[in-house]
Amino acid sequence: MKVYQETSSYTNNRPSVVTIGTFDGVHIGHKEIINQLVKTAQEENLDSVVLTFFPHPRMVLQKESNIKLINTIGERKDLLAKTELDHLIIHSFTKEFSRITALEFVRDILVNKLKAKKVIIGYDHRFGRNRAATIDDLKEFGETFDFEVIEIGARQLDEVSVSSTKVRRAIEEGDCKTAHLYLGYPFMLTGTVVKGKSIGKTLNFPTANLHVQEAYKIVPKIGVYVVQSIIANKKVFGITNIGTNPTVGGINKTIETFFLDFNEVLYDQELQIAFLTRIRGEINFDSVEELKQAIQEDEKFARAYLKLHE
Repeated sequence: MKVYQETSSYTNNRPSVVTIGTFDGVHIGHKEIINQLVKTAQEENLDSVVLTFFPHPRMVLQKESNIKLINTIGERKDLLAKTELDHLIIHSFTKEFSRITALEFVRDILVNKLKAKKVIIGYDHRFGRNRAATIDDLKEFGETFDFEVIEIGARQLDEVSVSSTKVRRAIEEGDCKTAHLYLGYPFMLTGTVVKGKSIGKTLNFPTANLHVQEAYKIVPKIGVYVVQSIIANKKVFGITNIGTNPTVGGINKTIETFFLDFNEVLYDQELQIAFLTRIRGEINFDSVEELKQAIQEDEKFARAYLKLHE
């Protein structure tokens, strides 16, 4: 899969089949649409193209919405790269871009730039300035500019919408199983390992503190989780605490992971944590000794869970 920043950098001259969307989560509903896109491209000898946008339009046009996304743009790109997609275009969504007319979008981008011969789109898709144009307008443009519009039906789109809603709700509730079911993979956080207060080390449970730079990224419910990471091409399991560490006077929310059977220093490395199951909520213990005992119980739970699911 080739990746392009902006439609202006797309220089491929082969005719294409295009779909358009944010594809946040790249969940099982999205994958059905992408599989349809790829299958159509292969059958018609066309290139498959996904046109997506970043930032999310609501971040630009409805800043008060404070929308949280399932994926960072980097995660979205990596997930789409695992499909058989030929081309991914990540176009900057700006207020200026939102003001282009439907005609300009179709003529200048879909037809002249992407060489679209087929466009796969939802029945309720709206585009152009003030989102005034509908799929019926797109079909009329298709007759003018010689491309076919393939409509994604209401039922399939509803499944996509339901999937996104259920994934976000599951993450917010710490329900890793449901999130995994709809995503088709465990929900993950990606960030950089930074130095913390080394409290875990004093408890004999040294932790890697993850800093997630993207403020728009959704974070699971406060609590303790069984997780897995890939470090130096090896699968490593651990226990992640998301919370403020109230027992030791913490105030700010942190994401700390104690890796099982692993003691390498990870400072400044990029780390991705996949959430497998939630163990418990955060507790303000009466003493540090009680906290230490609880972490030991968390470790027993994690090892038993991993043994059961190996």
